Amino acid sequence: MEKLLIKNGTIIDVENGGSFIGAMEVEGNKIKRIMKQDEVLPEGIETIDAKGKYIIPGLIDMHCHINERFAPHFVASGVTTVRNAAGNVNLLQNLIDKPDHAPTPRVYASDRMIDGTPGQWGPTSYGNFVTDDPEEARKEVRRQVEVGAKFIKLYGWIKRDVMEAAVDEAKKYNLEVACDLMNSKELTILDAAELGVNWIEHISGFAQEMYKGWNPLVDQEEWSHIDWDNPDQEKIKGICEKILGYNVKLCPTMVVFDQSMKYPDIWSPKNHVLESTLNINYLMQYWKDNAEYVESIKSRTAIINNLTKAIAKTYYDMGGTVVAGTDTPALMFTYPGMALHRELEIFVEIGFTEIEALQAATVNAAKSIHLDDIGTLQEGKIADLVILNKNPLENIKHTQDIDLIVKGGKVYNQEEILSSIPSEEEVNKSMQAFIEEWEEASVN
Repeated sequence: MEKLLIKNGTIIDVENGGSFIGAMEVEGNKIKRIMKQDEVLPEGIETIDAKGKYIIPGLIDMHCHINERFAPHFVASGVTTVRNAAGNVNLLQNLIDKPDHAPTPRVYASDRMIDGTPGQWGPTSYGNFVTDDPEEARKEVRRQVEVGAKFIKLYGWIKRDVMEAAVDEAKKYNLEVACDLMNSKELTILDAAELGVNWIEHISGFAQEMYKGWNPLVDQEEWSHIDWDNPDQEKIKGICEKILGYNVKLCPTMVVFDQSMKYPDIWSPKNHVLESTLNINYLMQYWKDNAEYVESIKSRTAIINNLTKAIAKTYYDMGGTVVAGTDTPALMFTYPGMALHRELEIFVEIGFTEIEALQAATVNAAKSIHLDDIGTLQEGKIADLVILNKNPLENIKHTQDIDLIVKGGKVYNQEEILSSIPSEEEVNKSMQAFIEEWEEASVN
């Protein structure tokens, strides 16, 4: 079993908020021992001298939609685990089955979203299941359990009785339920909470609860009296108190709205990962196509940008669970992996401390989905960690200044990870094979 010693680095204890200079012995894919500076260190094994550097756990993106083409970009950005919030478990199986040390993130995935008619993403397909029948929803939940979904994802046009049935069925298998109510015309965040939904993605459905009758698809001129830039704090507190009573967890994905509202002056730092992302043709084309409709995106969807930020801070201050996610690659230039660093910046901009922002993408994220073997730098945990050149507790932007990444005990630099990116041709071939298998299986 391979061994590794990382010495002289400042180890950041994200659980307790402190740090100390010490060493870390890794054996195989696990952290075997953590030593203080004055302890005797093992000899004769591969050693990294991290003097003057800072060590944090691998980051966790709690809401994205991963693809094999840009999976390595996450790890190159220090994001070693992702929560895939709707897609297809079978399509992601190649990534899910990768060994711990692979230069792609471990994937905690839901299967296809369950939506109401006519389906926001079209009729039933490998990526979504459309129904207004509660029994059909129960059957779909059971199918998703069989293929290995880690949680169930519901979508905004789902009917109330269908949501109730899906949640009830999921609970039989101890699966949590997440919901995206962004375009909901009937249900609000409080409806979902009352029905037992565990996760609200994008803090969606909150605006529908605050402003009954509003949703992104109605004539926005009729709602021009809403001061979206200065949200009603009393209303926010009142709703937060109610959903807190149901122990709802929030993944605000503020970056997806922030990038859209800022366009064309988007957050786009210069680094190796972004340079590589710009070479993914279909991704760039997708964002450029969305740019043609950016005014509609701003006025209908991203308009909740400041509201979402206010809710995230209020709910956290009240003791609620708020974790970091990105919705990559949705809407406008939500760069795989790197977008999470912008999300952490936004956490700090709205009043979180640096350590609280880090916790939202490490220990709190891991605990929120009951992953006990990641999220902190502790003996016995999986050796996912990022070695930074500067202290992120002084400035959260320093999470972007990456020296090395250790994934499942294996050491990488960013260039090594980015050299493993499959071609678009390879990914297209894999995708075509999956679609053919799906159609042959005749899964409805």
